[in-house]
Amino acid sequence: MIWLYRFLYLPGLLIALPYYGLRMWRRGGYGKDFQHRFGCIHQLPQPIAGNKRIWIQAVSVGEVLAIGPLLNALQKNNSIEIVLTTTTSTGYTEARKRYGTQALAIGIFPLDFWLFSSKAWGRIQPDALILTESELWPEHLHQARRRKVPAFLVNARISDRSFSRYQKVQSLAMRMLQKFELIFAASQLDRDRLVSLGANTNKVRTHGSIKFDVSMPALLTQDECESLKRSLGFTLSASKQPFVLLGSSTWPGEEARLLEIQQALIEQGTDCRLLLVPRHAERAPELIKLLSSQSLSWYQRSSGDAPPADLRIHLADTTGELAQLSQAADLAFIGKSLPPHHEGQTPIEAAGLGIPSVMGPVMSNFKDLCRSLVRAGAALQVHDSEQLKTRILELSTAPAKLQEMSLAGRTWHSASRGSSQRIAADILACLDA
Repeated sequence: MIWLYRFLYLPGLLIALPYYGLRMWRRGGYGKDFQHRFGCIHQLPQPIAGNKRIWIQAVSVGEVLAIGPLLNALQKNNSIEIVLTTTTSTGYTEARKRYGTQALAIGIFPLDFWLFSSKAWGRIQPDALILTESELWPEHLHQARRRKVPAFLVNARISDRSFSRYQKVQSLAMRMLQKFELIFAASQLDRDRLVSLGANTNKVRTHGSIKFDVSMPALLTQDECESLKRSLGFTLSASKQPFVLLGSSTWPGEEARLLEIQQALIEQGTDCRLLLVPRHAERAPELIKLLSSQSLSWYQRSSGDAPPADLRIHLADTTGELAQLSQAADLAFIGKSLPPHHEGQTPIEAAGLGIPSVMGPVMSNFKDLCRSLVRAGAALQVHDSEQLKTRILELSTAPAKLQEMSLAGRTWHSASRGSSQRIAADILACLDA
């Protein structure tokens, strides 16, 4: 099977590379340490006697942030060396900034072709491998099996789309899943899907999502929230606070719908301010064109200028500021959830910060998690964009309901923490054995 994969991978790579290369180039920083992608990661020293070297692969910024508590838990006994790789340029920048003094080395994940993968493995010489979420790399897993290095899949997720695809090639999925020493499913639904695809039942554990353990900013007081709103250009009056609607990690088409909803809120008599935080900052030119076509005042955060007073729309086209800015919001719309998008961005951060949220109908990347959040009373799920408008209009005039949802979100988040410690304990016990 691995020989067939190797035969098919290179032509596919040559076809796909120009497209993905262009996308990465647009995001910037793609040329930094580009040789790592061909396995030319810096040669590392031999592991210190008695120590274990763990290679962790975290795709992008979200995964880089999420593995922080797990990384800390693994290194508690001071005998673990961490080599961290990531795929995107933004993830690489964040990893070096966040873990530069903690990890033995930080690099870029090699392309999953035998020549590049083998070279990287020879230079890193890990004692264990950790992949995150939905990363199943056949060549990478083959190198681990060939070298008798245990592989672990952490925070494993199988979206509706991925599940459907893997069912069509179930024998391949089973071969990959059975190469893991342990798989830590993010939810019970993910566990059930992994087992149905062929993962060994005894090797799939459900400790919860590690994303709950990511440290959250301190909750702001009312005065601090008001100060944050003023810094965004959202003028406050002594008699009435504006209603701040957050577009959290939005995708194409969703910003236009939020602009329509903002206009409906204003016509209803609500002083609505819109805080847009697109998932990809490089979409700024497209969003500037959209904002220029409407009449409300707007501001582009990356411009560096101070926002004008009495601003109506704040476009936060910067990276890594979502958690900081979210607490200015009274209500959040969770992006990538309105058709044709259906995968969903994570609602965990909004809930932990006490921001009530509304999301689209499917949320296939976080289906079980979102059901739990809705059951807890911290979020609402809508069928379509028209119902989204109706629910936001209702909530904008229901402060008591928003307060109730805020408290429910923080309670739900607090009760879900601790998976990183449990996963680290299982991995370390495996390595000791």
